[in-house]
Amino acid sequence: MPKLSNKAVKMPESPIRKLVPFAEKAKSMGKSVYHLNIGQPDIETPEVAINAIKNIDRKVIEYSHSAGFQSYRNKLSEYYQSVNIDVLPEDIIITTGGSEALTFGFMSTCDLNDEIIIPEPFYANYNGFAVSAGLNVIPVTSNIQNGFALPPISEIEKKINQKTKAIVICNPGNPTGYLYSKEELYQLKEIVKKYDLFLFADEVYREFCYDGAKPHSVMNLEGIEENVIMIDSVSKRYSMCGSRIGAIVSKNKNIMAAALKFGQARLSPPTIDQIAAEAALSTPETYFEEVVKEYVERRNITVEGLNRIPGVFCPNPSGAFYCVAKFPVDNSENFCQWLLESFEYKGSTVMMAPASGFYSTPGLGKQEARIAYVLNKESLKNAIKCLEEALKVYPGRIN
Repeated sequence: MPKLSNKAVKMPESPIRKLVPFAEKAKSMGKSVYHLNIGQPDIETPEVAINAIKNIDRKVIEYSHSAGFQSYRNKLSEYYQSVNIDVLPEDIIITTGGSEALTFGFMSTCDLNDEIIIPEPFYANYNGFAVSAGLNVIPVTSNIQNGFALPPISEIEKKINQKTKAIVICNPGNPTGYLYSKEELYQLKEIVKKYDLFLFADEVYREFCYDGAKPHSVMNLEGIEENVIMIDSVSKRYSMCGSRIGAIVSKNKNIMAAALKFGQARLSPPTIDQIAAEAALSTPETYFEEVVKEYVERRNITVEGLNRIPGVFCPNPSGAFYCVAKFPVDNSENFCQWLLESFEYKGSTVMMAPASGFYSTPGLGKQEARIAYVLNKESLKNAIKCLEEALKVYPGRIN
């Protein structure tokens, strides 16, 4: 039988979705499952986006320009200007989700077996995008004890060699919810400038910052404009995960010309979803005020509830809608699977994403799990109670 490609063998499973068969079996046995494993908000999509889909009046669902509809890029530029990011329509290419934006960016800037440095834990699919592009991920480990702040620049610098092409960050972060400060971004700017590297920043959670914290975009780092590539998406901002519309944004004309060639090879981003995404830009500010207020309440229920459980530690995130908690267990993968297979409390159990899948260094995150606080407040309270009761009887609990 012919062999699979090396890329197919190296392609990692999603730690977010790998336990799905166990969750499906649990449901088939009559258990209800609180899904804390995936960042699928239950927040309603803005009405303007839904109405744009309902009211489409076209005889043909045609291709768009490979860079996306001009009208959408014009309005997206206006949105960026409104949040103090100086971006022109020609600095934007619309992609099929932020995933494609990052893949296009990697393929436009890196060659086979080049290296990209990423603070870990990081969004697990970055591994998959790197494998697709033929790159090697070089992790620099952050620490749960300080909330997963940027690792010391000296540690990042140690990883730089002739094969290093880029540093990749997510800000605010998935899976940690950590928001990089302006000072941390300036530190990255200096090392990017010193070694003439690319800096990729996944900024899809920009709207979700809490307790007065403000996001700082890499697009505003003066002196490295040619080095910076921003990744964006409508998925989380407008609770439109299924729309698969993202963007790659850079002032580097060569990068954008290269990315467009990859865009031409896949023809165009989805027409219907661009219509919805363009309409979503008219979402009133009150929508975000209400959503942020809701997420703060959900975060507080989740993090405070976790930290009240004996042996559990969870830093308080400043952004996104995720947190990583450390549990007093032998192995979080075993614990997460056991929750679905062997445990229930009042007919319910909990699904989390084992954090080891968000680390690139083998052996790290074995006691940690990522939690997405995207359920309603009552469900979150019930889920935390489930975890508290589960830890009382889990056979692999450690002190």
